[in-house]
Amino acid sequence: MTADAGKPAATAAYAACDWGTSNLRVWAMSAEGEPLAVRQSADGMANVGEGGFATVLDGHLAELGLAEDLSVVACGMVGARQGWAEAPYLPAPARIEGLAVHAITAPGTERDVRILPGVFLSGDGAGCDVMRGEETQLFGLALQAGGDHLACLPGTHSKWARLEAGGIVDFATFMTGELFALLSRHAVIRHSLDVDLDAAGYSDAFEAGLKDGSARPEAVLNELFALRARDLLTGAGKADLTARLSGLLIGCELAGAGKRFGEESKVALVASGMTATLYERALRAAGYTVATMDAEVCVRAGLHAAARHLFDLEGART
Repeated sequence: MTADAGKPAATAAYAACDWGTSNLRVWAMSAEGEPLAVRQSADGMANVGEGGFATVLDGHLAELGLAEDLSVVACGMVGARQGWAEAPYLPAPARIEGLAVHAITAPGTERDVRILPGVFLSGDGAGCDVMRGEETQLFGLALQAGGDHLACLPGTHSKWARLEAGGIVDFATFMTGELFALLSRHAVIRHSLDVDLDAAGYSDAFEAGLKDGSARPEAVLNELFALRARDLLTGAGKADLTARLSGLLIGCELAGAGKRFGEESKVALVASGMTATLYERALRAAGYTVATMDAEVCVRAGLHAAARHLFDLEGART
């Protein structure tokens, strides 16, 4: 899909890419960090053949009418081991300047394409973690909102992170979205569920699951099979059971995040759509004050901050 605004070929200073596992977004950007046009596609890392990243990128940039020598900054799984080229992780605490300094130049293209690294926590057990792509969103959040934050980025792998003085100092990953997908598509309880979570939405069943998951996370494995039992014994509706599953998993995530990050009263939520709605209500039910930020705005802000360190944007204004 393409959305155009003006004539990006004439005014774009660089292009920015959020290149994930399943999807790709490419923006033509002004020197001031304003998006001039965007292309979105299913050309994520998992869907691009080996050696095909440069071809895919050039195709999208050509559709936007951008110059063949326009520089590009990219974040996300494009920098993973299975991506275009591996951009090694940086240790936390990390700042946007460090990402820019350690960005790698993509091979196999004459275009100047810089791929930003991810961030890692070293240690044993709960102290060992990585992120790739979310760090750029978090830096964008810090730039947009200012100050220190506890941030929540829901998704396939939900990230909770502590930001101080614009840097990422601590974070933790929760496989909430992936577990929901696996359980609803492959586990025995799939026969009792409706995979269309948007149809279930926020409901009494979601709220009950949320309360049970957050109050008794140690019982969630038992509660998962109980979903099947409820279907067989009580005829509970699939939409309600699906909403309860979502609530159980998000509640378990909130319990873990609360234990990890302590008594925080405010959370910056980086999300959109139904995911934002569910997490906003879940976080408020848990007693947090929630400030919701658009994920796309945040990632663009982070990519622009990196581009300012990488490219001569002042020269691009002339």
